[in-house]
Amino acid sequence: MTLGVSFLISGCGSKSEDEHKNHQEGSSAKQEASHEGHENHLPNGDIQELTASMDVLPGFLDKQPEEIAAIYAEVPKYKELLETMPCFCGCGESAGHKDNYDCFVSENKEDGKIVWDDHGTKCGTCLEIAAISMSASADGKTPVEIRNMIDEKYKEGYAEPTPTPMPAS
Repeated sequence: MTLGVSFLISGCGSKSEDEHKNHQEGSSAKQEASHEGHENHLPNGDIQELTASMDVLPGFLDKQPEEIAAIYAEVPKYKELLETMPCFCGCGESAGHKDNYDCFVSENKEDGKIVWDDHGTKCGTCLEIAAISMSASADGKTPVEIRNMIDEKYKEGYAEPTPTPMPAS
């Protein structure tokens, strides 16, 4: 798998308030029409949406670039890996995230449903860490090798990392 990361924006919250509001309104209208998605707006501005499975992407991706939707589509397949990768955007403090997986998925329900989080759509750091990690895994790197690579790349000039334990070796 090759995921391009050059398109990624840097930092979180790159959308203007009007863009975010328009996106929320469009997503809500779609959900009301389909009666499938359930949205939750968090105090930090993130949106969470429940879908039937990992094969059903959330409505908040409808107006996002194709590359972002592609990353979201792959994230559930790399759950175990991304739960061992920290995020360096500050979401550990601002959103209570524990790892990079939390930037995209808030909860995996026992019945297969997924609660998606739109935090990753607004954060180039989150997207880049996920894309690099998934691509390196697909290229045969171990979780420990990937973690060391991520820690080294983001050790300076970024926020404090999420409190993510090292992967088992």
